[in-house]
This record gives sequence, C-alpha cells and structure tokens, in this order.
Amino acid sequence: MMAVSEKRATWRHWNLTAEAARQTMSYRFASASDREAVVGLIVDAAERTSLRLTPPELASSPVEFQRDDGTSVFRPKHSVVFTSTELLDAESRLLERAVLLTASRVALRAAASSRLPGGGRLADDQLAALSCVAGSGRVIDVLVGPAGAGKTTAMNALRRAWEAAHGAGSVVGLAPSAAAATVLATDLGIATENLAKWWQTHIDQGSSFRAGQLVIIDEASLAGTLPLDRVTALAVDAGAKVLLVGDYAQLQSVDAGGAFSLLVHDRADAPELVDVHRLVHEWEKTASLGLRKGHPESIDLYATHDRLRDGSTEAMADAAYVAWRADIRSGKSTVLISDSNEAVAALNVRARTELILEGRVDALHEVALHDGTRAAVGDTVITRRNDRRLYASRSWVRNGDRWSVIGVHRNGAVEVRRWGRRWGSTVLLPASYVAEHVELGYAVTSHRAQGITTDTAHVVVAPSMPRENLYVAMTRGREANTAYIAVDRPDVAHVGPRPGDAADVTARSILFGILQHVGAELSAHETLAAEQDAWGSVAQLAAEYETLAAAAQHDRWVAAVRASGLSHKQTLNVINSDAFGPLTAELRRAEAHFVDEVALLPRVVVARGFEDAQDIAAVLRARVAAVVSRYTGAGRTRRSPRHVAGLIPRALGPMDTAMHQALVERADLIESRAADVLDHALLVGEPWTRALGAAPRGLAAAAWRQNGCAVAAYRDRYGITGAKPLGAAPESTAQRLDAALARAALEAAQRLAKKGHTFDALLPAVAAGLPSAGIRL
Repeated sequence: MMAVSEKRATWRHWNLTAEAARQTMSYRFASASDREAVVGLIVDAAERTSLRLTPPELASSPVEFQRDDGTSVFRPKHSVVFTSTELLDAESRLLERAVLLTASRVALRAAASSRLPGGGRLADDQLAALSCVAGSGRVIDVLVGPAGAGKTTAMNALRRAWEAAHGAGSVVGLAPSAAAATVLATDLGIATENLAKWWQTHIDQGSSFRAGQLVIIDEASLAGTLPLDRVTALAVDAGAKVLLVGDYAQLQSVDAGGAFSLLVHDRADAPELVDVHRLVHEWEKTASLGLRKGHPESIDLYATHDRLRDGSTEAMADAAYVAWRADIRSGKSTVLISDSNEAVAALNVRARTELILEGRVDALHEVALHDGTRAAVGDTVITRRNDRRLYASRSWVRNGDRWSVIGVHRNGAVEVRRWGRRWGSTVLLPASYVAEHVELGYAVTSHRAQGITTDTAHVVVAPSMPRENLYVAMTRGREANTAYIAVDRPDVAHVGPRPGDAADVTARSILFGILQHVGAELSAHETLAAEQDAWGSVAQLAAEYETLAAAAQHDRWVAAVRASGLSHKQTLNVINSDAFGPLTAELRRAEAHFVDEVALLPRVVVARGFEDAQDIAAVLRARVAAVVSRYTGAGRTRRSPRHVAGLIPRALGPMDTAMHQALVERADLIESRAADVLDHALLVGEPWTRALGAAPRGLAAAAWRQNGCAVAAYRDRYGITGAKPLGAAPESTAQRLDAALARAALEAAQRLAKKGHTFDALLPAVAAGLPSAGIRL
C-alpha cells in the first residue's frame, strides 16, 4: 500500500493488485494459482490498511440485486476508491497552512508601474493577481495561469517588488523537474533548484528558508503532495511565504498529486491570470480557454478557422508531418506532438531520414541510441536524464533539454549545443550517456511539450488522449495550432455516450470525448467529495430506481399485455422484444399521470392493426405515448403527476416488501439530492437559477421550490453545468421526455415568481405535454 501511495493520491483494487504482482514477480511459486492466491492475500491486507473514500451503499437492494457476497450489483465490482491516512493528513495540513495570514506583505509600487524587461507594462489581470498575492499575507498562496497567460512576466514583477522590500536573494525558486527549474532560473534570474534535489540538500546539509523569503514553486500542478507538505512545513517554521504557480488544467504530477488543484478550488478568490498573451489570434485565445474548461463550443471555433483535420491514423501522422516539414523549410520554429511514444519514434525516424536526403544531417558518422535510432551532426536530440557533472555554459544537462548535434566522436561521444542557440552553450556527452539517455527530438509527446513555445504546433490526436494533454499540445504555437484527428481507432478510454456522438465516428465526436475525459488525478479530499457526489447523484439513483421499478412491475405488465387482446404469438413477440422495457416505462408514465393503464392497452391494440409492424412492442409504446401526450396536454387533470422529484414516474401497484422499500429509499434520496442541488445553486448564485425568477413569499414559495427542484434534478441527471437552465437540446427519447417535464417546471416557477400569492399561482403546475409520437389512433 505504501508503494502505491507514493505514486497515487487514490487507488482501487486493481492498482493494489498490479503493485502486489510487481513486488512478487521475483518469487517462484509451485503454480499460477498459488501466485494468484498470494497476490490476493496481499491485496486484501493492503485494502484493510487503506482508507476508504467511496461511501457505503446508500439504499438497500433486494436479494435478486445482490451478489453472493452481499454487495449490490449497482456498484461495479472492485469500484471502491482508497487513499492513505498519511496523504489525507498531508492535504489537511496544506489546507490549514493556506489560511494562515502570518507571511510578509509587500506593495507592488514601482514594480507595478515600471516597464518590463521586454518592454510594455503589466496587464490589468496580471496587476490584479499580483496585488492579491503580494498583499494577502498567506503562508501558502497560489497563482493560476492558463497556457500563454504571462505567468513568467507576472512572477518577474513580483520578484522585483519582493526584493525591493526584503533585499537581494529574498526570492528563491523551486520546481518539480530540473528542466522547469532551469527555465524558472533563466526567466527570473534567481537561485532555483528542483524539489527532490533541494530536499536532499536540506537533509544532508540542514539548509532551509529564512524569515521574509518568498519561495516560488513553479509548475506546481506537477508537484507531489508529500514533497509540497514537507517544503511548506519548513517555510512555515522559518517565517517564509510559499507561492505555488501553475495551472490545474495542464499536466499533473507523476507522484501522488492533486494538491495544487485542491488549494486553488478551496478558495473563492484564488488569483488567476485570464488573458492569454502567447497566442496571436483573438479567436484562438478564446478557443484555448474553452479547451481548458472542456467547453464543446471551442471545437466549433477551431473547425471554423480550418484547424481540424481528420482521417486514418496513418494519414493524419503523414499530414501533420508534411505540415511540420513545410514550416521548418519556411524558417518557422515548430513542434510535432503526439501522445503515442510509438508514433513519436516513427515521426522522428521519418524526419531524420528526409533531413539526411536533403543533406542537412551528415549520416556518414553516426552513433546508436537506446531506442534503435541513430544520431549524427545536424540532428536534433533530447537528453532524458539529469547529470550535474555535464555543464553547458552556466547550466547542466537536464532531462527534457533539446540539443543540436554539432560533433560525433569515434568513441561514441557526442558534442551538442542547446537547441536554438547559434554559439556557446555546448557540452560533450559521454558515449555511455548517449547510448542510454539520448533520443531524437523532432517529435515530442504532450508531456515533453509542456513549457515549449514555438511559432506553430502540429498535434496528432488519438481518441484516448485526455483533455489536459490536448490543451497543452494545442497551446504551444503562437501563430497556429492544428489538430490531426485519427478516427479509425476504437475509443477505449472514453466509455458511454457523449454529446456530439453520431453513428459514424467523426473528428467532432472524438474531440467531444476528449474534452470530457479529465485525466488529472484528484486529491484525496476532492476524490472523497467526487465519490459522494457521484454515488448520490440523481443520475445514479434514477438509474437504480428505473431498474428496480422495471423488475418490480414486470409480472404486472406481462399480465396486462396478455389481457390486451393480442394473439398468443403477438403477446410472446411483445414480451420478448427489446422494446418491452421502454413500453413498460411508458405504461408507468401513463399511470403516474392518472391514465387508466388497464383500459389503455386494449384501446391502443384495437386502434389499428399490426400487419406492417416490424416490432409490435415499439408500436405499442409509441401509441401509449401519444395517448398520454394528448391526455396531459389537453389539461384533463389538475392533479399533480406522481413523479419523484418532478421527473421520474413512481412505481405503483403491488410488489414485495423488499422491492417497495428499495424504491421508497431511492425516491427519498433523489428528492433530497434535488433539493440540495437547488439550495447550493441558489447559495452560490449559479447563473441558471436566475431563470427561475425570484422566490415568492408565503404559500407560493413551496410550489416554486418544488418546480425548482425538478429543474435541478434534470440538470443533475444529465450532467448539465452551463448557464442555460436545461442545457443543450436533448439527444435521446428519454431525455426529451424529461426535458419536457423540466421545461414545464421552469415555466411554472417563472409564473409563480411573477404572480406571487395569487390564486392562480397556487394551483399545481400542470404536467408537461409529452412529445407526440405522431400516430393517430
């Protein structure tokens, strides 16, 4: 468990199984079953020592919905999420330090009004964010900035203001990686080290911070929770201030992480840069921020400006490469990005081959690299290991540095110069280092691309790409960022239907899936909240309710179909049809609207024949829906429909005690959840609540709240988070029916808000007219 907790903030059964298998790999067993048994025992012990974050089952399940071990089939097997007490405590300490106000405060003054080193002045958003940081007094502070928002410029101004108040050397820098530390040191001109090395030096030499210092930790989203806990503890003891700078929407830590996101979202006033300065085009600035937040509308912006290509994987890799090569030949700085290590290797080989044919790379004298490729004078390479013994000018060789090869020695050593430099900054890489830790650097992965700025970027997009990787890749180029989407590979990472999905896979549907696939690891605290939210959501509880209702009423609806006047063969066809479930759901909906469902089925059976019907059950469902639509739409009843939270038809009629109890418990949970969603939205002032109108006083308040809960339940059931109360147009038939109910509730709430205490406002809201199936009986 400890080994897993060093790599992940949270874990499941399968993470523990993988680690147990890895640790026992060197042991020999008499049989495979013995090995599996030992691994199982280790995993069971690890689970017992882990801290469970997933809530227990919130409602009872009948025996037929339980596994042999008593767990509910509504919970996938081994779906429990765990963490460790150590990680949870570390996060708690970070949250406690973040509210301490004992750190130094400084005024920006001259730094705010003076010209920056590159000319110009601080933008308004930069000035506002820095003023908040400099004057907050927080021991742990944060500065959030999207890609290209000018975080470096802002930090430079803060450094000058801090040093003006506390003297030279009062600002120190840390970063999760050596490469990021180098960039920070170069950009700010301060002493900078990577977190791991700084901590080791602290242990070996006892060095630490001093009172009044500002400790800037750049790329903080890449920092692990435990290192941040250790470093900030020293800062608190010394009287220093720690500023975490980064973007929770970009790539995350390879260790147990999520702390930066936790600290940002724990505050309502986290300083954030909002203007993107890197990108040239205004529309692309807007589009990049949309990608960052997962807004599907951003896809349309890229499509409108011809930045999306789609085709087979091979065709897209070829198209991206051709465009990259054209930019290279025109003298632009450019980068070729893919999330696949195999694709990156193939693109690197292709780029090198063409450069050899063009005479730009001297292939007469080559050295072999560890991945089977070769390098020669003229090649671009990347070093993949930190080595403080190898110095190029004032900095040493770091993991992720890009170089140009300027010399190849017979013993396998290579002389390189920092990429983009015309002179100086050279170092001789020993043959042993070259053979193990050097790769070609024409194409890079999204992780390697973070921190790179070029004129253009060409991104090969696969369906399995998470949102953070796409966002990072599509914000590297100042002038243009183009996506080449492979549509011929199965999407194994994003399961379930998504907005924009079509029968045929398209670039649009793939990008929709990517935007919904957040790959960043949540902190233990955030995971706890997310687990509670997911298992207690209307979406989850409604799915369970519908499943139980179908089982509870199955025999009843079978009897109704048998008595409907259908022939024996037709009856069997209906009961065995895939549409029988939707038919029974429609009958339950009719019953909830006080339609006599016993008399209804015979009526719709005799209305017309079934000679041309491919599926009698589907035809019956449509006919029942049409009757219910006319019945409710004509206003024949003033009684409120028997719905759970205004959306889900209640399961009525005789059923066994256990099934009835399970349904009642879930109905109560759904209505409580809808009320909680509405209350929270009203408390924080979510924009969609304005559409409900102001809550009336007196007796009308209860009716207004009931309708507001129905809208809240609809939003929670279908994952709507935008400003529109009902979100985008519904995709499925079931959602269209719910949308009609939610729309009627919204309109009823608006009427109540306008009419106040009048008699009309107190009447129950008439149920929404269901969409007509277009069938005349």
